[in-house]
Amino acid sequence: MKPVVLSGFMATGKSTVGPALAARLGVPFVDTDALIEGESGRRVPDLWRAEGEALFRARESALVTRLLADPTPRVIAFGGGTVTTRATRHLALDRAFVVTLTADPATIVSRVKDVNARPNLAVENPLGRVVELLEARRGAYAEAHLSLSTDSVDVESLVDAIVAAAARDPLVMPLGERTYTIEIGNDAPTLLTDSLAALSPSTLIVVSDSNVQRCRGAALDSALAHLAIQEGARVILAPGEEFKTLASVATIWDAALGAGVDRDAVVVAFGGGVVGDLAGFAASALLRGLRFAQVPTTLLSMVDSSVGGKTGFDHVAGKNLLGAFHQPSTVVVDIAHLSTLPPRDRTAGLAEIVKIALACDASLLDLVEAHATDLATGAPGPVEAVVRAAISAKIRVVRDDERELGARALLNLGHTIGHALEAHGGYSKYRHGEAVAVGMMCELEATEAMGHTPRALVERTRSLLERLGLPASVSPAEVASAWPFVSTDKKRVGDRVKLPIVTAAGSAHVERVRIADLRARALR
Repeated sequence: MKPVVLSGFMATGKSTVGPALAARLGVPFVDTDALIEGESGRRVPDLWRAEGEALFRARESALVTRLLADPTPRVIAFGGGTVTTRATRHLALDRAFVVTLTADPATIVSRVKDVNARPNLAVENPLGRVVELLEARRGAYAEAHLSLSTDSVDVESLVDAIVAAAARDPLVMPLGERTYTIEIGNDAPTLLTDSLAALSPSTLIVVSDSNVQRCRGAALDSALAHLAIQEGARVILAPGEEFKTLASVATIWDAALGAGVDRDAVVVAFGGGVVGDLAGFAASALLRGLRFAQVPTTLLSMVDSSVGGKTGFDHVAGKNLLGAFHQPSTVVVDIAHLSTLPPRDRTAGLAEIVKIALACDASLLDLVEAHATDLATGAPGPVEAVVRAAISAKIRVVRDDERELGARALLNLGHTIGHALEAHGGYSKYRHGEAVAVGMMCELEATEAMGHTPRALVERTRSLLERLGLPASVSPAEVASAWPFVSTDKKRVGDRVKLPIVTAAGSAHVERVRIADLRARALR
């Protein structure tokens, strides 16, 4: 198991819950404030006054970095402001299971016996100061795997909740107050049941397509059966990229409005990338923004489109030209949904994993290569491990660049030419992942010709795609025929396009490349 970190404001119960949790798990308990005092020989209030907050936070961060470099299972109680340092907070989320304990401001003040011993509360109005600090730290405290109130819940119940949640080992997309978890399991319908129940929706608008409804509808019904929540409408769309249109979005809007949704409704996207994009966009506009849940049922949507908040639909001028950033409130990934996925669709999803590995995560590329045979055949164990690693890699990109103003554009590797091939083929010749695989090879060949990408890495990628059963080439004539769609790509700026350039496995940057230069090298 991972270390468990208890975070939260002072007097929320970390020093009480921590030892009880550690005893239940049979692991040591560590208090960072106590460690700092032991190592420095000075009390925390004295250090704070002598060093100031900035130096004290640096001291905290160095200690946490050292603690989390050791994966030994233990329970670690952070100081009240430790997670206000962004790098420290994200390190904890990457390497531990983070729990934020909360309490009402009045409860916090009542629990503090000596406010003068707390530098942050040694003021004329301690309650007002608590309210002020809680507001300032709201976003930082929200970035956690689990949040629990300690106002009236007994210690044993809190420990029970933490142990149960830690056993599921969810991932977290840390976006301040819009933070959400990504639950991952295999044949675990209760993950969806519990995730939806936690949102307390007034009603559900479920969006799927006819293929998914036929193959996985029973699994969805099983998860929803235990919810005391009304299903306002179930929208079954025609399957396929060719139906990723405004008309399909309007169908969702009509059903939701016809069901009388209010602002507490939740839209549930149960399907692949097309369903997720359409349902997410529909939710972004309904009543100026409803919450939605992503329940991906394809490999491609699990590792890519369900995480990160991109939504939208296609236009005759090109793919995904209309849309919005609208983050889900929860994502539930159940590997069992892949059991009924056609082999071609499962294989196509592997392209997005190779893409993010090439651009951002060399260890993921090694993992995919090591399990290429199992991934090609759909063995569930390796698939689940790779899905988790791929989502983790995407989280690290999106949390730093949610709206694709910088590094998130790396995730467009293969998509400039890939989208053009999809559009040219009428969204029926290629699966999205197949087009991305071909586009990736075309772009790597082009950037190799520009002197950026090592030839050995181009060949390594080609070999891996072929081992996974993905296409790795297309005729120059087909690329030339599809090229007009590049000029309408949403990443285009004037006569240039923002292109990810891979310089080594897991290392890439984005450059604005002249479209004419890209074309010349892609068609050579």
